Amino acid sequence: MNSEQIILERQDGIGKITFNNPKRHNAMSLEMWRAGASAIKQCIDSNDTRVIVLTGAGEKAFVAGADISKFGEERNSKQNIEEYNLAVKNFQDTLSKTPIPTIAKIKGYCIGGGLAIALCCDLRIASEDSRFAVPAAKLGLGYPATGIERLMQIVGPSFAMEIFYTARQFNANEAMIMGLVNRIVDNDNLTSLCEEYTDRISSNAPLTIRAVKTAVTENLKTPADRDIALCEEQVAACFASNDYQEGRTAFIEKRKPQFTGT
Repeated sequence: MNSEQIILERQDGIGKITFNNPKRHNAMSLEMWRAGASAIKQCIDSNDTRVIVLTGAGEKAFVAGADISKFGEERNSKQNIEEYNLAVKNFQDTLSKTPIPTIAKIKGYCIGGGLAIALCCDLRIASEDSRFAVPAAKLGLGYPATGIERLMQIVGPSFAMEIFYTARQFNANEAMIMGLVNRIVDNDNLTSLCEEYTDRISSNAPLTIRAVKTAVTENLKTPADRDIALCEEQVAACFASNDYQEGRTAFIEKRKPQFTGT
């Protein structure tokens, strides 16, 4: 699905998805949820994307939640509400379950549904002027347990309750203390730090990274639900790969390895 408000760029193993609705602080419409999921799938299906970076257009926001101006046409009936919620769930599931490493490059507002998007990413790198909030309690909204669970996994139950109970905006330093973000950087260096991370990740062995991501995902489940066999299978695939041979050879030859993901 094509959308002017979701821009996908792929180059040198890096997939960049931009939420392009700056007039509304990149608030998400139904079309954007659907197009965003499609963009992620394109990166997965390309077989050569090593990292996906998600970011917002402009200087004001990553994503400032849902586009309320669209609710009159997109959420004006029970059927439309169900369709909208399904699109949101499909986007979040597609993002959180992708085997490719994902980074949320956050500048400015990261609010409500925007924070949910960032939480579905593996890493969150934020500028010092970023602001985070879940304003559900100010709007009388019920919040799905799965969304709260994801937040709890990252910041713990006490901070999750503080975020929801107060519904206030937290600055970047507060987000760092809670473990909500991995790194904070001044505004001018946000792009360069994200590029440094994408370069590092994309140059490392894809099969190793995929095995680690699978292990983390499985370990977050209850023990009875974990697919340990899948984890072991992916570890075995690393040792049987050409990349394992390349890594050892490059180490001996004191050069940078050239991994292919095979």
